[in-house]
Amino acid sequence: MEPHYNLPNGLKYTTLDERERFYREEFNLGAVESWFPRGLQGIVFAVIIGRHTGIAPEEYLNDAKTTILIDEYFDLDDVRRYLVMFRPESVYYDRNIYEKDGSIRGHEIAFDVDPENLLSDSELRERLKRRQGLSFDMEMFEGVKEKTLELYDWLESLFHDKRIVYSGRGFHIHIMDDDAYSWSRTRRTCLARRLRKEGAPIDPWVTTGGSRLIRLPYSLHGMVSRIVLPLGVSEVKDFNPITDDRCLPKYIKKTGNARIRA
Repeated sequence: MEPHYNLPNGLKYTTLDERERFYREEFNLGAVESWFPRGLQGIVFAVIIGRHTGIAPEEYLNDAKTTILIDEYFDLDDVRRYLVMFRPESVYYDRNIYEKDGSIRGHEIAFDVDPENLLSDSELRERLKRRQGLSFDMEMFEGVKEKTLELYDWLESLFHDKRIVYSGRGFHIHIMDDDAYSWSRTRRTCLARRLRKEGAPIDPWVTTGGSRLIRLPYSLHGMVSRIVLPLGVSEVKDFNPITDDRCLPKYIKKTGNARIRA
């Protein structure tokens, strides 16, 4: 299928076969488990099979745009089996941490900086009219890197345990401080408003917790065929998702697409 969005040269939609092979053979369960400092208890995963790409297994076409929760699993091997079965374009986890009775005992704060956040309202509206709202180029990606590092520095005085993740199109900053999990929705909203006033191009819906789901590190981003990759802050400036071996799934390496220049 041809992409609905303009993507930098070297990025492409995943096929169903590529998704299945990745989750069956390459998905790093150990790295995923280590991502959660408090363990997997209370963590809910989620998949979207084909909302943006339109690529979905025939048996799940009716659910292609639906968010499917994975909240009943024994371990990550169970989660992997779901991913092999669904072959999703995107995998997420819920930043709420749930008790057994369904009540919420904590919420992970995160910040989302994507290319479209750099656009003015009028520019974004025009792109949406053309169904190009998620399009981006490497010049925009360089701008996203710069803004992510500025945001990271700004957050330095507030939080200690901050993690940057290449999300496939932009970057996420996750806050893992213990006391940050107890922040109220009101407090998160105040922070998001303050950041927006400071000029940070974040998605406030993510920061406030209105959108609880966030892309799972080490999963496959089906719109760009790249692995969602945690990065050290010193690595962000020179990071290039077109060529960086760490975020290239094996099927890209085998075809030589990694040598395509942006």
